[in-house]
Amino acid sequence: MVAGPGLVAANAGNDAAGIATYASAGSQYAYGTLFFMVLVTIALVMVQEMAVRLGAHTGKGLGALIREQFSLRLTALAVGCLLLANTGLVVSEFAGIGAAFELLGVPKWAVVPPAAVLLWALVLFGSYRWAERIFLVMSLAFFSYPIAMVLGHPHWGEVGRNLAVPHLQPSSDFVLLAVALIGTTVSPYMQFYAAAGVVDRGAKPEDYKLIRADAVLGAVFACVISLTIIIATASAIGGTGPLQSAAEAARALEPVAGPGAELLFAFGLLGASALAGAVVPLSASYAIGEAAGVERSVSRRFRDAPLFLGVFTAQMALGAIVALTPVDVIRLLIGTQVLQGLISPIVLVYLLVLTNRRSLLGAAANGPRYRIAATAVVVGVALMSTVLLGQTVLGWFGLA
Repeated sequence: MVAGPGLVAANAGNDAAGIATYASAGSQYAYGTLFFMVLVTIALVMVQEMAVRLGAHTGKGLGALIREQFSLRLTALAVGCLLLANTGLVVSEFAGIGAAFELLGVPKWAVVPPAAVLLWALVLFGSYRWAERIFLVMSLAFFSYPIAMVLGHPHWGEVGRNLAVPHLQPSSDFVLLAVALIGTTVSPYMQFYAAAGVVDRGAKPEDYKLIRADAVLGAVFACVISLTIIIATASAIGGTGPLQSAAEAARALEPVAGPGAELLFAFGLLGASALAGAVVPLSASYAIGEAAGVERSVSRRFRDAPLFLGVFTAQMALGAIVALTPVDVIRLLIGTQVLQGLISPIVLVYLLVLTNRRSLLGAAANGPRYRIAATAVVVGVALMSTVLLGQTVLGWFGLA
């Protein structure tokens, strides 16, 4: 079976926050960000491939390798930031589940608690392969977005031109949105999950070709879905300005693309939020378990992996409880984006250094050409993340 950790990790990036960002790109700049997303797709493919290559050839997750190859202090910093950022994201995922059902007339208090219990039980009482199959089924919800895109009757000539012809806009708003597109597409937790998922699956170096195919196809599929979200909102409400949430995007589609598009958008939001609601806390649990050098696997019972499953349980409970309060999810997401912006360059540099080391990977280490290309990707993503971090901090003081 080819589909696995790479597909799950990449598609978890199309969560509630991701859908809101892609929909906002379509409503604000119509088809103007499509070429930029082609570049982001290349970056995601390379980063995810490096993560699963590490897992397949070393039998260890990213957290364990960072602990072994670098200082404990830097490991604690990276893992601590990841835990804080992920907890904020978990809140937004449960808020996304509540928002999807509210579009159907069901209050969030009636669905968020049972959804949290179901996702928690899925991980605690199943094996990795069983949980992975459920995650892959959840990914089917993403097919609702291409249908919503077609219902929006896009201008295909404009879509093709904006996908193929290089172009960027020199405005600060466009740069900020571009940074947000990178941040939500190439998130640090995805690299931790992809590498750890390969290890938890029991994959060996001889499985690498299939693992690589999963990572590449997963990244491309996730980005194609992102493009369909941008095209759907661009064709229906392009040029109307930024959106604040994925639910707002679904409501905005209804008057121009019909109630079917709104329902499909809501269904996709539900599937994306449920998938990321389990994957995001798992990535932090893997990272902490690996950094501490303790048992970590969804195939273990609670008494066998108390730290791994305890961290997962605490994040799920906290995320569901906070999502039921009148919390300002937008402010929360801004805060988590700052943490993501802080940790993203650190994780990507670790990933690049580790995959460059022949002492660790032998012949599977990055070759000269791949090393140059990967360095360009990591430097580009790190610079964009730094811009986002700087813009946000300056905004706190009214300077941006």
